[in-house]
Amino acid sequence: MYKIDAHNHADYHGRNFERHKADMDEKGIAKTWLLSWECPADEWDPNTIFAFSLGKDGTSPVPFMQCWEYKQKAPDRFILGYAPDPRKPDAIQKMRAAIHTYQVQVCGEVKLRMMYDNPDAIALFRFCGENGLPVTLHFDNDGAQQTGREFPRRSWWYGGDIDTLERVLKLCPETNFLGHAPGFWCHISDDTLGLTQAYPKGPVIPGGRIEKLLERYPNLYCDCSAGSCLNALKRDPDYTKKLILTYPERFVYARDYFDDNLSQFIDTLDLPEDVLARFYYKNAENLTPPVAAV
Repeated sequence: MYKIDAHNHADYHGRNFERHKADMDEKGIAKTWLLSWECPADEWDPNTIFAFSLGKDGTSPVPFMQCWEYKQKAPDRFILGYAPDPRKPDAIQKMRAAIHTYQVQVCGEVKLRMMYDNPDAIALFRFCGENGLPVTLHFDNDGAQQTGREFPRRSWWYGGDIDTLERVLKLCPETNFLGHAPGFWCHISDDTLGLTQAYPKGPVIPGGRIEKLLERYPNLYCDCSAGSCLNALKRDPDYTKKLILTYPERFVYARDYFDDNLSQFIDTLDLPEDVLARFYYKNAENLTPPVAAV
């Protein structure tokens, strides 16, 4: 089936442009959302350096211009994402330039050590909504990311907690958000395991925060990338199938890596063809706006 990978990065996990494109061809992926990750050097875990190229100047894990280089080489295969640091005074101006100069269609990945309902962040997210761009938010819970050391950080938390996400959804009803990472996916179950475990196991207790937020907020979507999502979906396949069938327009195929494990699992759920089409590409297509006129 035609697929759009709604979460990946340039020069990531040992894949340069040629290896990335070859992997897409091998896995049957027609297009990829290529997301930047720009953040201050002291806000990302040095233990993850192996996965990134550090950019041309070594200041960010995934600088936007690396994504732009991929887009120039294969414009029909990549959809550009960019997320400036909302705390910087020029964030909205940079976002505007990214949309109109580089045809950016996604705001992401937002992965910063700040509460995402910060007024500056809300202003940026609203601007994205006004321009039709979805926003991909990475969440990691403080208690589940403890390092056991004082330096460089006691924990690698990002974004706040699930209550922060709900406040963002309320404050930006015109903006579509994709929840992503352990601090989001742990809430598939109505338990508190995710407050202290990045990848909680065990049966899903129905009525978790993800289910409740999907019911309350039509602007919430689920970025189904990385081990955090696959772990959550595999906890209870029957519950997962029911949840996807209840909200077929809100789950988005994505990888944040280069394997095919998510597809292999999803294909065991025996979902209807129209739901699979939504999952694999239609929901991603519906989320991205037309390319801005140059």
